[in-house]
Amino acid sequence: MFDSIVTGVEQRIRARPWLDHLVRAAARYRRQRGDYYAAGITYFTVLSVFPLLMVAFAVAGVFLSSNPDLLLTLQDKIVEISPGSFGEQVTDLVDRAVASRGTVGVLGLLVGLYTGLGWMSNLRAALTEQWEQKTPARPLWRTKLSDLGALIGLGLAFVVSLGLSALASSALGPQVLAGLDLVHLPGAELLLTAGSILLGLVASWAVFAWIIARLPREPVTLASAAKAGALAAPVFEVFKIVASIYLQWVSSSPAGVAFGSIIGFMVFTYTTYRITLFATAWAATAVENEPDTELPAPAPAVIAPRVGVHDASWGVGAVLFGLGALVALGLSRLRRLR
Repeated sequence: MFDSIVTGVEQRIRARPWLDHLVRAAARYRRQRGDYYAAGITYFTVLSVFPLLMVAFAVAGVFLSSNPDLLLTLQDKIVEISPGSFGEQVTDLVDRAVASRGTVGVLGLLVGLYTGLGWMSNLRAALTEQWEQKTPARPLWRTKLSDLGALIGLGLAFVVSLGLSALASSALGPQVLAGLDLVHLPGAELLLTAGSILLGLVASWAVFAWIIARLPREPVTLASAAKAGALAAPVFEVFKIVASIYLQWVSSSPAGVAFGSIIGFMVFTYTTYRITLFATAWAATAVENEPDTELPAPAPAVIAPRVGVHDASWGVGAVLFGLGALVALGLSRLRRLR
């Protein structure tokens, strides 16, 4: 009875192509350890944040060193809001950071390059696993060079995405509407919100499609990646809204300010990678990407002649002997008559 119920459920799922595709994508994601890879990529992402902060401090040091008045104003504000001698200690740290901006920047770039290549290697391995590709062994230098090119390409994709988002916020901003005297237009705010969301979806779709199509070790179809990006982009935009609400909520308490942002960042990156890998599994299990079923070749034919020996019984032998004797006797009589 249980087998019949399972068979009925499978038949109903196969009768709905979208549901059948969803089930096959979830099975591929689970079978190819999607959550495991998402956790590993999250670790390398968090590890890459610190060298990026070092580079950011170095850039800030260069900017502050060329603006001594701004540096002095910053130090005065730190002393003003800090209790006791803590402000003076912070200002000393700022002076040291500005003085060692070159060393901090170079060290941050080197460490960032190392951690960035590790992050890209894990991300490409996770995407390749979802496609179930078999990549040939390559020299280490060639693999790292390919990862560096993919890292640069992904950076350019993010720049394009941020450019689209900035274009959306500037082209559809309240100042532009006020300049065009469209503020009092009925539905202007709704149009502004819808346009910003639409351009944000386009930017996210472009990044997801590029990641799914170009980051696996072996090339994949761009059409399937575009469809998967269209699936991942709305989910990601909704998740961004939820994440922004979470950050506003945790920022209302001292403990949330200290730990909420770090935990929120880890949860955000982990969930983003899960969305990316599931969308990749969705693209890999599309009908156009399913491999043709190969029928196994039949086993080779073996020709083996059979020779059987049957033992005759005594009765059969006696009958045959009698018949032979009668034939011989008849033949001898015919010869005599002649």
